[in-house]
Amino acid sequence: MFSENAPVIFDELTTENGFKIGHATLTKPASLNALDLPMINLLTPQLEKWQQDPKIAMVILDGSGERAFCAGGDIVSMYKSMQDWGAVKENPDANNSYALQNFFTQEYQLDHLIHMFSKPILVWGNGIIMGGGMGLMSGGSHRVVTETSRIAMPEISIGLYPDVGGSYFLNKMPAGCGLFLGLTGAFINAADAIYSNLADYFVPHDAQQTLFDRLLAANWQPDVLHQTLSSICDDFHTLHSEQLPQGNLIEYQDWFTSLATKTDASQAAEYIMSVNAEDNKWLSKAQKTLSAGSPITANLVFEQLLRGKDMTLAECFQMELGLSCKCGEFGEFQEGVRALLIEKDHQPNWRFKSVDQVPKDTIDYFFENIWSLNAHPLAHLGVN
Repeated sequence: MFSENAPVIFDELTTENGFKIGHATLTKPASLNALDLPMINLLTPQLEKWQQDPKIAMVILDGSGERAFCAGGDIVSMYKSMQDWGAVKENPDANNSYALQNFFTQEYQLDHLIHMFSKPILVWGNGIIMGGGMGLMSGGSHRVVTETSRIAMPEISIGLYPDVGGSYFLNKMPAGCGLFLGLTGAFINAADAIYSNLADYFVPHDAQQTLFDRLLAANWQPDVLHQTLSSICDDFHTLHSEQLPQGNLIEYQDWFTSLATKTDASQAAEYIMSVNAEDNKWLSKAQKTLSAGSPITANLVFEQLLRGKDMTLAECFQMELGLSCKCGEFGEFQEGVRALLIEKDHQPNWRFKSVDQVPKDTIDYFFENIWSLNAHPLAHLGVN
């Protein structure tokens, strides 16, 4: 039933009282479990099946290897799709499994499914979690981080923007935190993730099997699935909370609150760059990433958070699909991937040289509607 050679391995664990726990493991550790279309096409139908199976009490989603849960989407494959974007635009239904629109459509549908899943999903967020990995993790009902968790939305370095629902979950953070993380691609740890509403519980990685054993021994009942898992996770978090590493975000919250009052991307970027970071490696690295990053992305981040603030989750994904397709068409994304991942010269030739040079009509272009309402590939999201 479950192939051991697949990029995602599925298992069903039987609990002591006769229920089952669905267990999905991303199994591409050599690429830090980077998410590609075959993985998405395995995960989505299996999750849908488990959601309908009355014997499944909950789902566990984790990644193989010690280094990462999921380090993002398969950017190299996206780059190949962008190289042939003209053909994809002429025939969006072309039989090209890595056509950009198809990838983002399938990815966002999976992310939305996880957010709306009727049963509890425990996401084990060990190691690196970036981009597409955050898309998988952010929707989990019970998101666990460990002492090695390193989380980021680093799209500013490749000329994309924080997608996979970033317009939604970055807006759920304390004031200014989401804007800062989107503009700088800064890495955060377990404590920061819990503070910023990206995670719910801290459990050391070496306690994973003990937690899983406790789940198998639990008294699962259909009406209290979420409560049962919450109680167990609360116990483990309380037991190990003294091991939680010190975070960075809470220390700068007053500063982030001021950042949130800025009225455009240029002001926000200038404010971030104005802070003295000589004695703080974390903040200094954030400033360097912003300074070297795409000026277009900086403007997209500011605009997506502004527009997404009052949107539903489904509306955010719908907006992001158009935005992602426009990014694939425009050229900034291609250039960022070329410089960082293909030729690796780390010298991207961005279209504009500073955040304040990007014209408003350029940013408006990215947010133009590509489809009529009913023709949108994600029109069905949020429809009961």
